[in-house]
Amino acid sequence: MADDRVLIFDTTLRDGEQSPGASMNLSEKLQVAHALAELGVDVIEAGFPIASPGDFESVQAIAREVHGPIICGLARCNSDDIDRAAMALVDAPRPRIHVFLATSAIHREFKLKMAKEEIIRRAVEGVTRAKGYCDDVEFSPEDAARTELDFLAEVVERAIEAGATTLNIPDTVGYAVPNQYAGAIAYLKKHVRGIEKIVLSVHCHDDLGMAVANSLAAVLEGARQIECTINGLGERAGNCALEEVVMALVTRADYFGLKTGINTRKLYPTSRLVSHVTGIMVQRNKAIVGQNAFSHEAGIHQDGMLKNSSTYEIMNPEDVGISRTELVLGKHSGRAALRQRVVDLGYHLNDEQLQRVFEGFKTLADRKKVIYDADIEALAETQIHSGPNLWTLEAVTCNAGSATIPSAVVALWNQDGSIRREAALGDGPVDAVFKAIEHLTGIELTLTDYRIRSVSVGEDAQGEASVEVEYNGKNFSARAVSTDIIEASALAFLQVINRIAMREKYQIDRVLPTQVEEGNEVAMGS
Repeated sequence: MADDRVLIFDTTLRDGEQSPGASMNLSEKLQVAHALAELGVDVIEAGFPIASPGDFESVQAIAREVHGPIICGLARCNSDDIDRAAMALVDAPRPRIHVFLATSAIHREFKLKMAKEEIIRRAVEGVTRAKGYCDDVEFSPEDAARTELDFLAEVVERAIEAGATTLNIPDTVGYAVPNQYAGAIAYLKKHVRGIEKIVLSVHCHDDLGMAVANSLAAVLEGARQIECTINGLGERAGNCALEEVVMALVTRADYFGLKTGINTRKLYPTSRLVSHVTGIMVQRNKAIVGQNAFSHEAGIHQDGMLKNSSTYEIMNPEDVGISRTELVLGKHSGRAALRQRVVDLGYHLNDEQLQRVFEGFKTLADRKKVIYDADIEALAETQIHSGPNLWTLEAVTCNAGSATIPSAVVALWNQDGSIRREAALGDGPVDAVFKAIEHLTGIELTLTDYRIRSVSVGEDAQGEASVEVEYNGKNFSARAVSTDIIEASALAFLQVINRIAMREKYQIDRVLPTQVEEGNEVAMGS
């Protein structure tokens, strides 16, 4: 690998999915994995195979269907985890097993209850076992940023001797600051024998808002793999944001002198896709992919932009995939034109899904005067969730006003072919709709957040409804669109109901297996 090349290791499907409410089903994970491959990431960490049957199935499916990037599975340093990861990756043309074990004093004392010698032994055994399945093995000393440097160097050196080809130095709890983190990388490069033979990787969390800064500081000291997620998703405050670290390297190539293999024009479409499937909206002022990232309201800024865009924009919006040309299709456009536009926007739909998008497009074209890229994206995104549902919305009506009690009537198709109807009163029309759906399905939720926004522009724009709920201690979220915001709200709420119902039916909750012998290790990994 060229010394100026930085590998991008994407863990959206593993660490990113651990964001509360961000769990994805198999169809959604495959959509994201295909998008990541088109984006040009070098490694896709597809999941934690032993965590649940659903995780195993998704890693296995991605290993079989997504070609190009290395497909990686996470495992703790024990035989069951490693064997399960190897089974999930058996069909991958380029598999990687990523093993981890905590090394910091606080983890050794309170979580693992292990001495340093035992940590080293387990790390070596884990790498050795993984090496028996594939040549490409990554090792992470979890909580490395809070580990004593001399002990960290010893563990890393022994892992390299055991056959690790990538060594990841994670800041698991977002504790590091750039100079300190860069210093740790420099220390390891100076004191660890054989480190020049492997790829040195970094994995930074954003608890103090420095994940991107820490990652960039590390590459200046010789790290050549950055572990990150789309939109910075992940545990607690999230991970290093892929779009931010990549565009920092691209925009400031004069300073870093480094490059990646990322097709930056796919950043915005991939961000939109991940936002939709997880139900987690991107904040308006988010760097690179936020709605305001290339917007200018201040008069002096607008004046400068009109004269020369470089006065206030250090990147072109087109470079990250934000098109300034919105109008794409009309009501007389055909299926072929729609198919091409869906592909251009970064979606991978089968023929059945595309047909449903086309039908929705024709219906939408009768309602709207103008159809924008955002409208096409919204139609395509509704198909990503397509799959077996226990309930389908047949009809919804509501009555509300200042002089009446809000009420709603909802009709749902059940998977058994029957149709059921329910009426309910509420504090408002949306509340009444939600209560009617709860009565029909028998699933009662705690609504924690509800939002409506316009997908595009104009009085006839589609409305996007976002809901977040809590059910049995777990968080779920969903989004749906329609030119009728009541219908969009009902669809989003029903989407959450279906996710919960299908999980209960097939018992595929993300629950770890029985605690293994090395202690209370959890899926958070590095």
